[in-house]
Amino acid sequence: MPKMPVESVIERIDAAKALYHKLVFVVAESGSGKTSVLREVSQALSAPLINVNLELSRRLLDLTERQRSLQIPRLMAEVVEQGGNDILLLDNIEILFDASLQQDPLRLLQGLSRNKTLVVAWNGSIESHQMEYAEPGHPEHRRYPVRDFLVVDLEVTA
Repeated sequence: MPKMPVESVIERIDAAKALYHKLVFVVAESGSGKTSVLREVSQALSAPLINVNLELSRRLLDLTERQRSLQIPRLMAEVVEQGGNDILLLDNIEILFDASLQQDPLRLLQGLSRNKTLVVAWNGSIESHQMEYAEPGHPEHRRYPVRDFLVVDLEVTA
């Protein structure tokens, strides 16, 4: 019998504690239930669930476009620090892929996950040991090799 997605995420969180980058991605296409899974994990572990788009947008309002791209790492570090817990769940990370912000979302998240375990909802797919965000040809498309972090593929665990 396949494991429930929430159980799989909690197992990966425990495993991530031994890694240099304490980073777990919950990967599936948009609308597939990632947020529901993160809510259940949040309740089970008493870990905060943070809407990254909302928190970063609030902090970026008074900055110029140039200032925004320079300040994103610091602002994300503030968001993570203010989460206050050793485990944080991050949802709605689309803002990190905005081309005008000139960020490498994976690298940014890896840096933030050195001191806290981050569980991140990732809109995309896993194919041939590659994690993709958005469709090829889309301006926000990214492809990363699956290494130095853990993954829960909701398409497989569902």
